[in-house]
Amino acid sequence: MTGAERPAATQAGAKSSQLRRFIVLMLFITVVIDYVDRSSLSIAAPHIVEELGLSSVQMGFVFSAFAWAYSPFQIPGSFLVDKIAPRVLYPIVIGVWSLFTCLQGTTSTVWQLVFYRLGVGASEVLSYPMNNRIITSWLPERERATAVGVYISGQYVCLSLLAPVLVWLQVAFGWRFMFYVTGGIGVVWALGFWLLYRDPLKSRANAAELDLIREGGGRLEWKSAARNGEPRENDEVPVRCFLRSRKLWGLVIAHMGETCANWFFLTWFPIYLVKYRHIEFIKIGFMATLPFAAAWCGVLLSGYLSDKLIKRGHSLTFARKAPIITGLLLATTIIGANYVDSPTMIVVFMTIAFFGSGLAAISWSVVSSIAPINRVGITGGIFNFVGTSMGIMVPILIGYLVFGGNFAPALMFVGGMALLSIFSWIVIMGKIERITLSC
Repeated sequence: MTGAERPAATQAGAKSSQLRRFIVLMLFITVVIDYVDRSSLSIAAPHIVEELGLSSVQMGFVFSAFAWAYSPFQIPGSFLVDKIAPRVLYPIVIGVWSLFTCLQGTTSTVWQLVFYRLGVGASEVLSYPMNNRIITSWLPERERATAVGVYISGQYVCLSLLAPVLVWLQVAFGWRFMFYVTGGIGVVWALGFWLLYRDPLKSRANAAELDLIREGGGRLEWKSAARNGEPRENDEVPVRCFLRSRKLWGLVIAHMGETCANWFFLTWFPIYLVKYRHIEFIKIGFMATLPFAAAWCGVLLSGYLSDKLIKRGHSLTFARKAPIITGLLLATTIIGANYVDSPTMIVVFMTIAFFGSGLAAISWSVVSSIAPINRVGITGGIFNFVGTSMGIMVPILIGYLVFGGNFAPALMFVGGMALLSIFSWIVIMGKIERITLSC
């Protein structure tokens, strides 16, 4: 019996299958690979700076090259997310960004490195909008924050658990070999994703699980808005209407503040420890692990608590905002690292701040809650476009802020952006509910 032939009604007493848990695991693995390929440059940066003789400003441009491609292609690229099935599109995306990761190991000039980073950024454009489409298809509303927390935690796991491995690869075989290994793993996973993934109605999920997803607000069928209780007019709403939504702007401004700390940790953090805090390079494999491990705990805890609050009867607005705002308050403690000299205390402040950043990282669950039903992909694209524009600004701005040898202004900037995010969540965003569009 195919997915299309399965009965809509669940037989009494039938137990739901748990295939959606496996789908979340697949997304987690994909995000781990995504962020290893995205952030391995920061681990290699001290060696690259030394070998290629780059200044802090040049390295800032290299770090930002990823976002120069990643950010502007979000909106046009995300149209594909609404049109092409994940099983077809996602393996292609994973394979392409993995090949560009491998090519970084062949670079001999700064401009080659910039070009390959542009390639990684352009090909990873669809990753998070695609994750959001899959979560919207497979998960009921009350489980989405936990699921988002699980797969987003992959970005922290990759550096909390794998940073020492990446450092070891560099020490043992050189930084070029590290890129060959990380990119090669991604190519293999692209094939694995194609073999394993199916949309809900084409999968082995039983009728009970499909009913659970459908009744909880999951989007089993992607082509028909009417079958999901939404007006067909939403199919025709032009993109310009999104720019009139206060909720959308509240969400993307908040995301700008949230991602600022992420971009610092994914780009400048190892150099900060080595060059500006004079910690030996071989030691940062462990030192850099702690903040990412804390962020991993934070994002898992945030998703769990948020969904738990919903199950206990709290509003969606309170359940999503409470852990996010709490996390942003903790993220401001990064400024405290300016006032200590002990390596231990520096890492303590960084760990608290990145734990808070992890708590705030479930904002992707809000995208599917406010997006018009047939505009999930493009809403995610707009959200990520504005948020990831920080990936262009933050590495370059930090490069200029620290040009005189003082890193304190850079950490003040990161903490201040967390405060901006809190303001947007409280004042601009308002109630979390699906956007009603009118032009």
